Amino acid sequence: MLTSVIGFFAGILSGMGIGGGMVLIPALCIFAGVSQKEAQAINLFYFIPTAIAALFVHIKNKNVKFYEALPLILGGVPFCFFGARLALYLSGKTLSRLFAVFIFCFGVSDVLKSAKKILEERKKSAK
Repeated sequence: MLTSVIGFFAGILSGMGIGGGMVLIPALCIFAGVSQKEAQAINLFYFIPTAIAALFVHIKNKNVKFYEALPLILGGVPFCFFGARLALYLSGKTLSRLFAVFIFCFGVSDVLKSAKKILEERKKSAK
């Protein structure tokens, strides 16, 4: 039951394109007692059907720019194998720390973008 609730919230984020793994991995580790490596592997397996479902909706709504996605795919797929191999050699603790740094950097970036947008809106309204 708990894993279904975790999957529910991660699915909502995945559908928005935000990244359900940001919820799924920590939730599995904290609430379901899953190791970091297992949580990351589950996340990868979970990603396939949720990404297909979200992609179908976004293609239908013409939100996908294939000419922009193709270079990302061509650059990402080969290095995905490298990252997967690297993860096999890193300890769960190291993977957990790297994931925490990633989430922190993502959060800082998001806060800075929001702050910039707020400042720009204030400048426009002050004129």
